[in-house]
Amino acid sequence: MAASGGESGRASRTFTNAARRAQIVAAAIDTIAELGYAKASFARITERAGLSSPRMISYHFADKDDLMHQIVREVFTAGAEFIGGRMAGEETAAGKLRAYLEANLQFLRDHPREMLALTEIGPHARDADGAPYTSRSAQEPSLRGLAELLAAGQRSGEFREFDVVSMAVVIRGAVDAAAVRLRGEPALDVDTYGRELVTTFARATEAGR
Repeated sequence: MAASGGESGRASRTFTNAARRAQIVAAAIDTIAELGYAKASFARITERAGLSSPRMISYHFADKDDLMHQIVREVFTAGAEFIGGRMAGEETAAGKLRAYLEANLQFLRDHPREMLALTEIGPHARDADGAPYTSRSAQEPSLRGLAELLAAGQRSGEFREFDVVSMAVVIRGAVDAAAVRLRGEPALDVDTYGRELVTTFARATEAGR
């Protein structure tokens, strides 16, 4: 059955709105990565996106915080999907840990502007109650998943005995450290860093050590 004119029109508007939001988010990421959070005004983002007026941003996002939350959600979702897909292809805990580390560093390498934008947004991010996010609260979901993976490796005999929460904090900290060094001079060699990370934690976790 063919869609009615009203349904077709609504679908077209939905697609157009989604495309416009994506255009604004991409422009905001580029602006923040280049100029920093403080200078990423709606006027500058409008110019970068090629829009006619900042009101076009205000139509889609309530304020700057709303736009920043959307950036964080989209980047985190894309990263989680990429990393989860790589881990799903592994059958052992050791293989999943290796895939986790490699995929995290590959995502950082392939999305440097998004990572720079997140680094800039981080100190200014607020939760639904207006309270600032902390590095601890931001890391918590990933830490829980890592701790569960490490515990599974201990149960299977692949990993030695250690405190899984402490090890998860160390691993997550090592991954996050790469993100904040992307802007440095010279820039971090992410591939080399990734290889060292994999070797370090393979030795740190393996049974019999």
